[in-house]
Amino acid sequence: MKVLHTSDWHLGQQFYEHSRNQEHQVFFDWLITALDAQNIDLLLVAGDIYHTATPPASAENQLYQFIKKAKKRCPGLHIIIIAGNHDSANRIMAAQPLLAQFDTDVVGRFDAQNPNDVVIKLHNANIEAHIVAMPFLRASDVSQLSNSDNGLDYAQGVSQAYKQTIEFAIENKADTTPLIIMGHLHAKGGDVSSDSERNLVIGGEEAITANVFNEYADYVALGHLHKAQKVAKSDIIRYCGTPIPMSFSERKYTHQVNIIDINYDEKHKFKTTVNPLYIPRSADLIVLPEGECVSLSALCEQIKALDTTESEIAPYLRVKLKSSDTDTTFREQIEQALDGKNIRFCGIERVRENTQTQSDTHLFEDLNQVEMLNPINLLEQAFASDKDMAGQTVPDELKVLLNEVINELTEQEQL
Repeated sequence: MKVLHTSDWHLGQQFYEHSRNQEHQVFFDWLITALDAQNIDLLLVAGDIYHTATPPASAENQLYQFIKKAKKRCPGLHIIIIAGNHDSANRIMAAQPLLAQFDTDVVGRFDAQNPNDVVIKLHNANIEAHIVAMPFLRASDVSQLSNSDNGLDYAQGVSQAYKQTIEFAIENKADTTPLIIMGHLHAKGGDVSSDSERNLVIGGEEAITANVFNEYADYVALGHLHKAQKVAKSDIIRYCGTPIPMSFSERKYTHQVNIIDINYDEKHKFKTTVNPLYIPRSADLIVLPEGECVSLSALCEQIKALDTTESEIAPYLRVKLKSSDTDTTFREQIEQALDGKNIRFCGIERVRENTQTQSDTHLFEDLNQVEMLNPINLLEQAFASDKDMAGQTVPDELKVLLNEVINELTEQEQL
């Protein structure tokens, strides 16, 4: 059986007010060709299908058209999609009756009273597998499973949720039937892209140990972290990462899907082989200058030297400029340097020297990244900068209250 693992598509993303629709379509066209060429039986999409809980209609249509075209090209293909932390569980489940006609299962929410609802048992001519299709687990989803001596423990709740579903998945499972686990979470030790991956549990212990997947899994397909990587040094527990860079911090990532071969050998054991299939990038992300800041005139010369004439999709450009160079004409000079170029401009990151500490430390001012900031860190910074609170630590009670407010707002957004 051959499986393709992908995740974190973030359909509908507006990248510095630029649509990613064309890039996503290029990826989908490439993916359909790969599904056919690799003779894939099972496609796993491990969450964050959309970039927001209320994606534009064009993003939803893009998903449905992809499924329709993929099934037409690969009639034997089965697709399983789980919701991520960016997705609305209700919205992603709404099309389930229709998508079922295209051999597509969509799992949006975990119910502790019915853990078997996230277990999919496939037995047909092409696929023999039991799949735990665990969507992103919100604190409220696992509250009944989170009780500990120290109060509610989110990590314990997640562990219990996986334990319950795995027990159901392996019940009456033949030795010749592999177990695949899907999840959308932050596994401990995972390498995070700091400006494009939201914290899953604000102010709490959000990273989950790989032990929750236990020894029964033949492959674990994870979503949420945008960089392709192994978890706990295991060849069979993996993030595949995003198909396109979601931020400038990801511009040097190598994007891929994972091709998984699961075979039952003569020793009556499963052998899982994982190979990356690299995704060609359709639009470059450029930061100028690459290193330290340069003068405004030198920056404009670097912009003018860019050759984008052969780019089918216009690249993205973000520039860094010292605050001391931001006089009354700097924007006009940059616009003149950009004139006639096939570039999608993503603004200016102003860099100022921290004169208070007399060091070379740079402070970055970028309002586009505000939504990625951790509210707990902002609270701590507020305490540190307030003259009446300087030197004090944030009381745990205040952190808990902020955590509760953020979780409630997040859950309302996903309804």
